[in-house]
Amino acid sequence: MGISYACMKALLFRMDPERAHNFALRTARWGGSGLAWLAGGRRVEGRERVVAGIRFPNPVGLAAGMDKNGVALPFWRALGFGSVEVGTVTPRPQPGNPRPRVWRFPRERALGNWLGFPNDGAAMVAARLRRDKLAGDVVGINLGKNKETPLERAADDYVAALDATRTVADYWVVNVSSPNTPDLRRLQSREYLADLLGRVRKEAWDVPVFVKLSPDLDDAGLADAAEATRSAGCAGIIATNTTLARPGGLTFEGGLSGRPLAARAREVLVRLRELIGPDLPLVSVGGIDSPAEARARLAAGADLVQIYTGLIYEGPGLITDIVRSL
Repeated sequence: MGISYACMKALLFRMDPERAHNFALRTARWGGSGLAWLAGGRRVEGRERVVAGIRFPNPVGLAAGMDKNGVALPFWRALGFGSVEVGTVTPRPQPGNPRPRVWRFPRERALGNWLGFPNDGAAMVAARLRRDKLAGDVVGINLGKNKETPLERAADDYVAALDATRTVADYWVVNVSSPNTPDLRRLQSREYLADLLGRVRKEAWDVPVFVKLSPDLDDAGLADAAEATRSAGCAGIIATNTTLARPGGLTFEGGLSGRPLAARAREVLVRLRELIGPDLPLVSVGGIDSPAEARARLAAGADLVQIYTGLIYEGPGLITDIVRSL
């Protein structure tokens, strides 16, 4: 961890977690590449990978949730990320769940969140990305439904958000696995998933579509989701979202991310690779906070990795350290 980030972290960890997150994003938005350099970010060349027909400058991406509204793309670029996943984005703006809704667990190197997709709405996010995106940037848009939309009409929301972000997305992610929107995870079931993915895939034309799954699915649920993903012609799977498990007796509402999720995220990755075979891309996320863990995910069958909570605890140097270790 660079000395500059150590100082920033000490300041941010004295603040309420959500307030610190928003303060950091505002600072990143205005500080751009200069702030990224001070924080310890470095771009590493020569680690390109082609996945789902997309050329990624390196296999380390920023996971969805960190920059829900796409406000700091120049900063993430300067930190050295190979891709940035923006969102979750819904068709209409929404405030999310009541506060408090973010918790920090430093001893466990973990975060809890019950955010509920707060975002500016797909049209505003797309306008911001059209302004800031440069050639060579790989931007994924993580799609969700508005809280008040019933499950029977969920596909309408995903398609509307897709259509609004069509000019800025290098790929889309169908988020059916957040535990923070009532009943959303039911969309992972046979009852809904195949139809939902088929509809989204049709509207996506030739842009890759991934589906993001929960770590809390059992083997039967993973098998159903893998089959629906393949049948719909989706590009791949992102595994995993946050978990409702509470290792160590942590108490809060919503999903847990960070180091306690790592073992289950690895298990799901291995199982999905067995289910879908060698060809369909897998992106591993959840508890990756070291170069060794990133290498383990790639060795276990991931084509790409994403980080979020590890970035908060370890700092921007984690990106460079992982990329250089590959």
